[in-house]
Amino acid sequence: MPRACSWTEKNGPMRHALAPVSALLIGVSILLAGQGLQGTLLPVRASLEGFSTLLIGFIGGAYFLGFTLGCLKGGELVKRVGHIRVFAAMTALASSTPLLHGLILSPLVWVLLRMFTGFCFAVLYVVIESWLNERSTAENRGVIFSTYVMITLTVLAAGQMMVLLYDPREMQLFAIAAVLVSVAAIPVVLSNSPSPEQPEAVDLNIQRLFKISHAGTIGCLMTGFSNGSFWALAPVFTVTLSDDSSLAAWFMTSAVIGGALGQWPLGFLSDKIGRRRVLSGTALMAGSISLIIVFFVDGFSFVGINILAAVWGAAAFPQYAISVAHTNDFAGPDEYVMVSSGLLLMYGIGAILGPFFASAVMTLSDATGLYLFIALMHFILAMYVIIRSVRGTKAPLDQHMDFGDALTSAHTASQVYEEEIQQLAEDNLKNAPD
Repeated sequence: MPRACSWTEKNGPMRHALAPVSALLIGVSILLAGQGLQGTLLPVRASLEGFSTLLIGFIGGAYFLGFTLGCLKGGELVKRVGHIRVFAAMTALASSTPLLHGLILSPLVWVLLRMFTGFCFAVLYVVIESWLNERSTAENRGVIFSTYVMITLTVLAAGQMMVLLYDPREMQLFAIAAVLVSVAAIPVVLSNSPSPEQPEAVDLNIQRLFKISHAGTIGCLMTGFSNGSFWALAPVFTVTLSDDSSLAAWFMTSAVIGGALGQWPLGFLSDKIGRRRVLSGTALMAGSISLIIVFFVDGFSFVGINILAAVWGAAAFPQYAISVAHTNDFAGPDEYVMVSSGLLLMYGIGAILGPFFASAVMTLSDATGLYLFIALMHFILAMYVIIRSVRGTKAPLDQHMDFGDALTSAHTASQVYEEEIQQLAEDNLKNAPD
């Protein structure tokens, strides 16, 4: 077997690879900073306004309901009017919702607004990731998408920290979130880079998805349950730990930074020792950390709580990408688009239902019920993957898609271009040893 190319050798100079998508990545950075601010601000403000934990869970679930609908309809919108127009329209619409949140403190209105926001951001993810796929090649796709994932997690963390700038009870933070989302369209609209061609429609086949990989499909579903609950209710959990509202921002940021740092090491480890081993191992680790939070969080200092959050994030957030990569290891070249859309749907279902169940557990127990629920989801995933590893067919390591290439659908699993994926598969086949 020939020597594997190093990351640098394979992808070439980073500046050359990123130049065609630099304007888009700048827009993404601004956009997701606003999204990160909203994600932390809204649960904190809802808690301060006296919304029940169950209601806050409904608000969080509404976002993912809208997100799922947006991912199912995003490709149709792009096909109809093109990437740039859809990006401009969705940023304009999404920028209005933070202002309405700040002006109208009605639980029902907030549920509807979060669902609307989820729809807009799902369509934006479809535009972003399909655009990146169109402008990348087999030689630089790893560089482009690794940069995209790192930018995403970093700016989300930065946006979360912005909640410390003003009192969450005032209007300033809602206005900042609205400005960031609206300004994100400027570098994309004014860029002189050509717009990608419009994508083809793709039909979902959930039955076929399970046949391709039970473990990968269930992995995305259970990750949706745990991560959706975290995004919706973790700020509420932190409010019960301390009167200092800054803990929510630090806690969420620590988890995201941990996820960013764990993404690539665990991904490359899955290339070496197998996806199932890494997936079950990270699930066990995230479940164990969750139980430590449940039973011992009161004994930890401010710094200790944030270290726990970072370690949990490093184990929990990469699970989705690993699940996607594992499924793509068994998929045919003509199935990658269907797999991406189907895995997104599974994640969305979990992310919709997770906050509801988690908030019910918190209502029946206390705030630590969030991590009790999250621990249960991780342990179920770990046991399921271990059972599949024992009973199922073992995947040879040399069949694995390179993790950098697998990330083309790992962040949100939005629809990608079938012809680009087919070309990538053909290039990989040509370079494979006999």
